[in-house]
Amino acid sequence: MSKENILKEFALFSLGGDGIGAWLTENTDEEVFRRLDRIDLEPLSKVQLNQLLVFGNEAPVSDDFFRYYWLEAPSEHPYPVSKLPGFLEPWLNSNTIQSLEHLKWGLYRLFTDGLLYFGNVRTAYRNLRDLTRTELAAFFTRKRFDTAAIKQRGPALPMKAIAKNDRYLISEMACKSFGDRPETPGEMRNALLQAYQAHIAKGGRGITWRELISAQLPATYSSRQDEFLFSSDEIIEDTITSQTDFDTKIDKVAKTFFAARDAALTNTRYYLSMVSELDVYVATSMRNRQDFRNMATFCEKVFGDEKLKDLQLRYFDPTLSAAAGHEDKGLIECLMVKCARVLVYSAGEKESYGKDAEAAMALSLGKPVVFYCDQEKRSRFYRDVHPLSRLIEFDTGVAVGAMVTDSVGDVTALLHRLFENKMEYELEQLKPGHLRLKETLTQSVVRVQTSDRMLAETFWNHYHNRGLNARKEAGV
Repeated sequence: MSKENILKEFALFSLGGDGIGAWLTENTDEEVFRRLDRIDLEPLSKVQLNQLLVFGNEAPVSDDFFRYYWLEAPSEHPYPVSKLPGFLEPWLNSNTIQSLEHLKWGLYRLFTDGLLYFGNVRTAYRNLRDLTRTELAAFFTRKRFDTAAIKQRGPALPMKAIAKNDRYLISEMACKSFGDRPETPGEMRNALLQAYQAHIAKGGRGITWRELISAQLPATYSSRQDEFLFSSDEIIEDTITSQTDFDTKIDKVAKTFFAARDAALTNTRYYLSMVSELDVYVATSMRNRQDFRNMATFCEKVFGDEKLKDLQLRYFDPTLSAAAGHEDKGLIECLMVKCARVLVYSAGEKESYGKDAEAAMALSLGKPVVFYCDQEKRSRFYRDVHPLSRLIEFDTGVAVGAMVTDSVGDVTALLHRLFENKMEYELEQLKPGHLRLKETLTQSVVRVQTSDRMLAETFWNHYHNRGLNARKEAGV
């Protein structure tokens, strides 16, 4: 194969600049191309590969690195390397690189690992090329989910049941309306009673709760109209015909509220008791009763799927949990995001600072994040380049992207792939030197490597320069 054709074949791995991404370019020593042209007739040994790497101004690799990347499909790797493009089973029975496709497969693995775990290919190569088989296995085993241990845990304590139609009552708005305890009721009852009595005093007759709240509230409570409408949803279209009728209906809703709230507070204690083994945190924003129903159904569909049955995943269902106050709620949810292995973000009708902050926190911790939204929102997400689509893992500097889908089935499939270590990836280079790693099911970009050399060099020269920052802060 000619030099021109070889360069076309390996264009995905030609990044320019320095490092392994510059091994095969127009400027590479002709000896490299002459030897690769004969690879089908004369398979490439590790010794000869190292010679070609040196001809291309790159450092050689260890025996174990060569075997790991070209002659094995290691079971301890965080994803099935045999699923990467071009793989052929016979390669695993050889001691040499058999073809250009074989060579490309090993480079594909290296580049994928580089983007996933180092943020750039050059750093990955420099860190991995000298490692022993034991060191390589140890490094990549740490990147896996311990699927066997997850499956062997057994079930957690069951959550307290709350009827799907009643879950809206665990919200902060309902708590403000009804109060913390039956003996210390909130202000909604008093406000609506004043409104009803004023309505009767004016000669009014039967009136619906919606009409009472929308048009009759005392001025003191006018700012809480939406809160009272939300909290009265169960009876909102019912007509009040008497004081007794008023008392009976609002007492019924209050009784349901306190039962739901007590169960939700208990569930939060259960969540805290297993936070060290929390698998999935579900982030969402629920603004009305139907949102709570939809969210409960979403969790049932995703986590009740047969694919996830064996995993017995511990997941946080936001329709089953409440806190004593919004400050405690914030602490609890931040802790669960920090401890959960994966975050699922379910988009609602409107954006919410809370769920956006939770998703941003998870991405910044390097956790897999799955965005679920309808088709229109998904299109807008990509068109407008949502700021949460790429963030930096604070500890490593790796650019982490969310996986976005409009399919509940995709959410389940992604969770299955993640926890079974069966994620599938593909590389693309849309412009010279700019690499993107995509998750194949949703075609979401989960990692990037910029082609802007100044940005790349500045980023990596300064991102981990903690010593310099510390000296500057100390005034040294």
